Amino acid sequence: MSDFSFYFNIGWKHIISADALDHQLFILALAAIYLLKDWRQVLVLVTAFTIGHSITLFLSVKEIISISSKWVEFLIPCTILITAATNLFQKKFSPKTIRINYFLALFFGLIHGLGFANTIRIALASDQSLGWGLFGFNVGLEAGQIVVVAVILLISLVVVDLIKANRKEWVVFVSGGAFVSALAMVIERWPF
Repeated sequence: MSDFSFYFNIGWKHIISADALDHQLFILALAAIYLLKDWRQVLVLVTAFTIGHSITLFLSVKEIISISSKWVEFLIPCTILITAATNLFQKKFSPKTIRINYFLALFFGLIHGLGFANTIRIALASDQSLGWGLFGFNVGLEAGQIVVVAVILLISLVVVDLIKANRKEWVVFVSGGAFVSALAMVIERWPF
C-alpha cells in the first residue's frame, strides 16, 4: 500500500501544486463552458484527460515514445490556447455542440502526459510493479483534477446562477484569461 500512496501523492501534486499551473489552466479551459449541473460530463472529460495522460506515461516508461522536453513544454500551453479558443467560438453550450471537448481532453492528455513522463519515468521504470505505480499516480491525478473542477464549477455556480452573470460572458472571461496566460507560456517556451 505504501507504493500506492507514494504514487498517489505524486499524481495529486502533479495537479494541485503551484508548479502545475499549465495543467490547472488546461482544466480551467476545459471546464469553463460547464455549470455545476453538468458535473457528470466534466467528470468524463477529466477521466478522458487522465486516460490520455496514462497512455503516454506508459509508452514513455516502456521507451516506446520519446519527444524532446522543450517541444513538449511548448505544446502543453498550445493545448490550452486551442481549448480556450474553441470555447470562445461556441455559440451554444448544449451537449451536442461541446462534444469536441471529449476529443480535446483525450488527445491533449497525451501531450500533457509527455510533460510529466521524464519526471516519473525513472521512478516507475525502477519499480517492480509498473501497473500499480501507474494506477496510484492516476488515482492521485484524477482526485486532484476533481478538486480543481469542483472549485471551477462552484465559482461558476456563484457567478452564473447566484449573481446571474451572462453565461456566454462568463465563458469568454474565463477562456480569455486562460488563453492570455497560455499565450504568455507559448512565447516563453518557444522552442526555436
